Amino acid sequence: FIALGLWTLVPDSETEDIAAEGRWNCFLATVIAFFLAEMGDKTQLATVALGARHQAVLAVMIGSTLGLLLANVPVVYAGKAFAARLPLRALRAGAALLFIALGVGALLSA
Repeated sequence: FIALGLWTLVPDSETEDIAAEGRWNCFLATVIAFFLAEMGDKTQLATVALGARHQAVLAVMIGSTLGLLLANVPVVYAGKAFAARLPLRALRAGAALLFIALGVGALLSA
């Protein structure tokens, strides 16, 4: 957590480069990020359980995909709308402090 907090203080130059290079690079970066972020979470476990119980793989796949889209599409558009208004420096500093505080808390409780 402490290392992640310190890393959060570094500006995102690679993300800006991906968006500037074209939509396909941004698309691939998003696919990879979502794949890594979603591995082993409750949504995947629920999808596995539903697929195993109902034996309707296509219906479960379509349902989980539509559910993910319904949850994320509004957030993407809201992010686009608020991106220019958000104080990124303050958000980066706040996130860094939160991660460092979690790391220190974890060290002290061990």
